[in-house]
Parts: sequence; C-alpha cells; structure tokens
Amino acid sequence: MKKLVFHTVILAVCCAAATPAFAQEAAKQEAKETICFESRKGASEITKHEIKPGLPNVKCSPTTGATLWYGDPYDGTVPMGKMPLLDGIPEGKAVVRPRSEKLNLLGMCATACHNGVVPPGFPKHKKPVPIPTMESLLPEVKNLQHGRGRIWCLDCHHSTKRNMLVDHFGDPVSFDQPQLLCGKCHGDKLRDWRDGIHGKRIGEFVSTGKKRWFVCTECHNPHDVQDGARNKGFVQIAPESPPQLPNGMKDAKHESVHGIAH
Repeated sequence: MKKLVFHTVILAVCCAAATPAFAQEAAKQEAKETICFESRKGASEITKHEIKPGLPNVKCSPTTGATLWYGDPYDGTVPMGKMPLLDGIPEGKAVVRPRSEKLNLLGMCATACHNGVVPPGFPKHKKPVPIPTMESLLPEVKNLQHGRGRIWCLDCHHSTKRNMLVDHFGDPVSFDQPQLLCGKCHGDKLRDWRDGIHGKRIGEFVSTGKKRWFVCTECHNPHDVQDGARNKGFVQIAPESPPQLPNGMKDAKHESVHGIAH
C-alpha cells in the first residue's frame, strides 16, 4: 500500500512538472498561423481564426492546404465596385476579398525602379527585361506566357501608377477589380463570369442572395496562362482525393448512370 502511495505521489509530481511544458507547446502550436489557399496558392489565401468560440472562419485540408469549408464566406470582404450590366444587383449583395492592400510592394516599385517612366528600348520590341529583384519576386515574368508574345507589361499595368492596372482607355483599374481589365480582351469569359457560369462564388444559394465573387486573378496567374512548357491552357489543378465510400458500398459506378431515362 505504501509503495502504491509512493508511486502515486511520484507520478503526480512528474505530471505537475510536465504540465507547464505541455501548456507552452500547446500555446506555440495555437499561436502558429494556419493559412490555406482558396483558388490559387499565393493569390487567394486566408488565415484561419475563430469567428466566435468554437467556430473557425475556415477549415483547411491537411493534405493539400486548400480551403474545404467556410464558417463565414464573407469574412474580410468588401462590396464589389460598379460593373457594367450588373447594376441590378442590390448594394452589398456582391462582395470581393480585397487584394490591393497586400500589394503595397508594387507602389514601392514605382519609385524605386520604374518611377513611372518607360525604360528605353521597350516601345520598340515590347518584351519584358527582368531585373534580378523582379525575377526573385515574380519568376514567371522572365518568360511571360500571356498573349503569345503580343502583349507586354504596360498593356496591363498602369505606366505611372504601378499599384494599379490599366484598361484599354488608359484609365487606372484597381487590383480588386481585374475583370475590368481582363474583360477587354476576354469578353466571352467576362460575360460567363458575370452570369455565374464561369468562376467561383460562395454564399447564399438563392439567386438574389449575398455572394462572394472570386475575381480573375484569384484563379488565374496572368503571367503564366499558357503554363510554360505546355504552352496551352492553365496550370493544372491537383484536386482533393475523393471521400471514402460508405460501409458496404463497393464502388461509385451508380453516379455515372443518369437517374432519368432518355
């Protein structure tokens, strides 16, 4: 009996000594930020946090790091700016996640490197001439895969306001609304995106409900749309593995059979 009491006391002392270490390690893990991407890595990322106790704003895939589920699809969003032919959407029903606030570096580039002046020689051949700093920030720019050699930097970026895009009329366009630029060349895709056929939206299911709209550059890399060596299409996506089948179900062949006879 005495031995049992002695061992119990020793165990209690060891646990008491180990508890602070475990608590510190748990605190470190909790403090570590969890970031997952929504459509494209580096373009549409979201930091996990609690909206209220027990309810995270997002759930991330432990396999791919992609977003699996939203606790609040409107977290961190702002109303989308005015869009032609979308005047009928009630104010506040179409929202986007702003990206311009994360692109302050572009404003710095305007004064540090470009200074709003077209580099000599560019208007003659319209080919990007990467500098080491730019290559480290945007390595895909070295071999610009957009337009198959028919466009260059200042066809999309404003010549004096480097933290802005530019439309075909020379007017500045916010990075939060790249569709106003992309739609000038890709009118059919803009139409489909506007109608909800192309792209991604999350939020209320009903047509009149509030939705978060994903803009062009959240899904597509504008500097590498031909995907390098493939020189066609877009960067292929590695989808999440399919969910495990319920017990007793051997396969999912039934999904390939239409429920209504033709």
